[in-house]
Amino acid sequence: MKQNMTEEQFARDEICRIGKSLFERSYVHATAGNISIRLKDGFLITPTDACLGFLEPTQLAKIDLQGQQVSGDRASKTMALHAAIYQAAEQFDADTSCIIHTHSTHCVALTLDQRPAGQGISSYPELLPAITPYFVMKVGHVPLLPYMRPGDDAALDPVKNAIKHYGMLSKPIRALMLSRLGPYVWNNSPTAAMATLEELEETAKLWQMKQGSVVPLTEEQLSQLRTAFAARW
Repeated sequence: MKQNMTEEQFARDEICRIGKSLFERSYVHATAGNISIRLKDGFLITPTDACLGFLEPTQLAKIDLQGQQVSGDRASKTMALHAAIYQAAEQFDADTSCIIHTHSTHCVALTLDQRPAGQGISSYPELLPAITPYFVMKVGHVPLLPYMRPGDDAALDPVKNAIKHYGMLSKPIRALMLSRLGPYVWNNSPTAAMATLEELEETAKLWQMKQGSVVPLTEEQLSQLRTAFAARW
């Protein structure tokens, strides 16, 4: 953090920086997507219908710990879902501090035929199988959840249940996919969350380019990644 800059000032600048970077590289488009950061006294989140490429720090919505907006433009309609993800993910990764949601093209494209690409753990289908080491190391399992309209509170319990399910299996997740909408990814910093998103979208692009004709990594190869890099697979 820059000297003499408060946590909140730094977080506001980081959201704008990440949003601009994602927009300029076409990970987000138009007014799709949102970013939030957890603060000691609440949350910052991008406004509803805002273009992530042209954010101003003062625009960002400040939400207190009781879920009430205290400043900024009207918060994204997905704030309740962000709060649910923080609540569930913190049980397994206490330092979870940033969530990014996009409508990333290749991730969304993989959900349009409703056939999951990956074999899930137990009852969960997954967006992708383990096809590259960095997908396994940097992203991990990505459960694929059914379509629900944007902002629908009906998504809250399924999202929390998926996070809990994987966490209880000692395979905490950093991402999940809402069918036809896009991924939600989270990590311990805005930079790390962005890297998780990038790796996920690029892996989806590889899978789509190969039309699913990729042999996943073997169990021995996965075991090596778990041992060497603590991969969550």
